[in-house]
Amino acid sequence: MREHDSFGPATIRRGRRKFDDDETFLKRGRPEPQLKEDPDLPETGDRWSTWDGALHGPVPRPDWVRTEHGAVDTELGMLKTGKEADVFLVRRALPDTDAVSMLAAKRYRDGDHRLFHRDAGYLEGRRVRRSREMRAMTNRTAFGKEMIAGQWAVAEFGALSQLWQLGQESGLVRVPYPVQLIGTEVMLEFIGDWETGEAAPRLAQVRADRDQLADLWQQMTDALSVLARAQVAHGDLSPYNTMVHEGRLVLIDLPQIVDVVANPQGGDFIARDVRNVAAWFTQRGLEVDADELVERLLYEAGLK
Repeated sequence: MREHDSFGPATIRRGRRKFDDDETFLKRGRPEPQLKEDPDLPETGDRWSTWDGALHGPVPRPDWVRTEHGAVDTELGMLKTGKEADVFLVRRALPDTDAVSMLAAKRYRDGDHRLFHRDAGYLEGRRVRRSREMRAMTNRTAFGKEMIAGQWAVAEFGALSQLWQLGQESGLVRVPYPVQLIGTEVMLEFIGDWETGEAAPRLAQVRADRDQLADLWQQMTDALSVLARAQVAHGDLSPYNTMVHEGRLVLIDLPQIVDVVANPQGGDFIARDVRNVAAWFTQRGLEVDADELVERLLYEAGLK
């Protein structure tokens, strides 16, 4: 899976598609440069790879993942900004070789800059061991917001890891490969053309004939069945956080994944996911039975 952003810098500066949801697309300057007299800086790029200090994605890893300690990360700019996180393009390369991977670095905002309007419902069923931390999260103190921000990153990394493995086993669901997690930054595979930097379109952007729509709907129902059998729901599924790459659906933007058994609203999240995507297919002329699919998924999830 060649995912998260393998573009060249010239391509990125022309401004490609938004990465993973319906937020505005911005380009900003790269982060403040480190002091050039720092003897530990690589000769090229912005910093040494952060791979060594990170939590890593599931194995076996795709062969494009750069694990070498001598690899260098170069910031190529911001891909998009969203309510909870900003996404940056990073090239990770081994100097003087063709060993390159292009990554989307999704950086969750801290408690002073994030919007927490969606947290309450999604965080039901998630618990932490210390009662002090749970109270801080519940009361949305500054410390609690930091805890929540960390939970979003951990939740997305865990969800991607779980669903990527399920996809390898079933062949029925595809997500970006989660390369690594450090703090509140998740580094993901780029979905799109690695040569041109053209991001894959979102489902909402796709113009398909009836046969293609039917195929995409079948892929969607298959993917939702895999999630239901794993007793999880995307939680915020829509045509805007689903990409279509080389004819295949790719689910993205997964920080709010829901354990449908632990969360008392689990069945509602399944139903909402189904109806959000079913409405898009219906509007494009494909007859789908959302109610029948909801009933089947609730059964497969063990909720009926």
